Amino acid sequence: MREELALKAAILAEKFAPDLSWYVDVILQLIDKAGDFVSDDIWYRVVQFVTNNEDLQPYAAGKAREYLDKPALHETMVKVSAYILGEYSHLLARRPGCSPKEIFAIINEKLPTVSMPTVAILLSTYAKILMHTQPSDPELQEQIWAIFKKYESYIDVEIQQRAVEYFALSRKGAALMDVLAEMPKFPERQSSLLKKAEDTEVDAAEQSAIKLRSQQQTSNALVVTDQRPVNGSLPVNQLGLVRMPSQNMEASSHDQGLTKENGTVSKVDPASAQSADLLGDLLGPLAIEGPPAAAVSAEQNMISGLEATPDAAGALALATVGDQSNSVQPIVNIAERFHALCLKDSGVLYEDPYTQIGIKAEWRAHHGRLVLFLGNKNTSPLVSVQALILPPTHLKMELSLVPETVPPRAQVQCPLEVMNLRASRDVAVLDFSYKFGTAMVSVKLRLPAVLNKFLQPISLPAEEFFLQWKSLSGPPLKLQEVVRGVKPMSLPEMANLFASLHLGVTPGLDTNPNNLVACTTFYSESTRAMLCLIRVETDPSDRTQLRITIASGDPTLTFELKEFIKEYLVMMPASTPAPAPAPAAAPLQPQSPITPAGYNDPGAMLAGLL
Repeated sequence: MREELALKAAILAEKFAPDLSWYVDVILQLIDKAGDFVSDDIWYRVVQFVTNNEDLQPYAAGKAREYLDKPALHETMVKVSAYILGEYSHLLARRPGCSPKEIFAIINEKLPTVSMPTVAILLSTYAKILMHTQPSDPELQEQIWAIFKKYESYIDVEIQQRAVEYFALSRKGAALMDVLAEMPKFPERQSSLLKKAEDTEVDAAEQSAIKLRSQQQTSNALVVTDQRPVNGSLPVNQLGLVRMPSQNMEASSHDQGLTKENGTVSKVDPASAQSADLLGDLLGPLAIEGPPAAAVSAEQNMISGLEATPDAAGALALATVGDQSNSVQPIVNIAERFHALCLKDSGVLYEDPYTQIGIKAEWRAHHGRLVLFLGNKNTSPLVSVQALILPPTHLKMELSLVPETVPPRAQVQCPLEVMNLRASRDVAVLDFSYKFGTAMVSVKLRLPAVLNKFLQPISLPAEEFFLQWKSLSGPPLKLQEVVRGVKPMSLPEMANLFASLHLGVTPGLDTNPNNLVACTTFYSESTRAMLCLIRVETDPSDRTQLRITIASGDPTLTFELKEFIKEYLVMMPASTPAPAPAPAAAPLQPQSPITPAGYNDPGAMLAGLL
């Protein structure tokens, strides 16, 4: 709502401004007070008005100069002020505090605090200031040239190119006036703000229409259901998938299939039987038939889904209920599922004969959005459902509302927002529990919001790589370790592993063909974008050992990334087929309490005894 309100406030100011200086005042106040919700189109429109009206230019430049005196300034205000002052600050040259040196100094104070797109605007502003300073000021020129030289080897290509070109242009003397002349007037056309508002209204109307259609037709919520036989051609127990209509449910019913999408309960139309896309391998396993509730006797109540992993971080998830000695084991290897999801963004995290938890995720810089798919594979509801996120200190995590009941053959989607604060290998845990019949099931699952999810592979030219490599000299910014007990693998296999970890392997940087070099950028709230460099030296005669060197501008990141990569080089979890599920009609057979099937580590055996 706030973005839309900011847009409409800007449109009203444009439509009903008594004069243009009033319009500039109002929009600059809007940017100052609601910068987070002001789109770029709004300040672009201010620039258009100022450019097209010469009488407005000194006034707008003066207002921009006033705002830059504020100690706390939104980045959008920095953008518009820097642009206007770059073009028109020479019109203020006779005012106190508005000499080219003073304008440059006050803008340059903001440079360390802004993002890369704003840095690009500031570099253009510096070039314009140089162009307008006639005769040239050698001291100011040296200050601006030093900034251009600093950014000539910057990792962002746009900023690097601007710095190189502005530095070269600024040495052309009088010719600079022709190249960097003031922007010409913009052609008169429909306001981009009005067009954006119209598009927003169209989008809102379309969303309303979509919502109305979804009440009458089908939604994206998926549910597993029994297909009715057609002319006797299909057996009654064969499973199919239908899409569920999104009609609001006013009374709960276990006779009809139900679903929840982001906490909204919906009814199932039993007559709807069109087939649905299963989102690839993420939701496919939901088609496994769970044993009917009647087949589970009181002595075979569930204790927990037990995660078998030798890692200390993957502590055993164990929840005992009374003195019951039998448990229902997962039908997947949870440790393998977790490690697989660390290398990809969708898949099944956990599954037992009654429920399934899938994950689909997307990552951008230091933010992540996961969707947990909680599926009920049975004809009876799962009740007392609880999902609690236990985040480590370096992650901010927020899980949406989780319904207390998952209806029969239904699946609910629960979005989970993630923000990375700093580098760490600590793992978030999902504490998931539900009740089936009279038994309470509890399982603790590691979530794949791990270090490499906040990495973005990049490719650096040799000159840039070695410049950065030499600048990061010695501990704690550069760490080296000989790693033994490595799973033997060829360099192409290691390169594939690194690619899965979001490490950009750059061939040809190391002259030794047995070595491997990779570059990546790590994103967190504390470090923003941080360049990381990796070098691995291997011994062809002994693939079980290697030497790894990691370098970055943050000591904690260097250490955590080194240890994280080591875990995968040494551990490399093997992929073993999941145990086949029991036949649908067969009752669940009790497992031996001493050696549960599918587990052979001492921790899992101890859990079986408990």
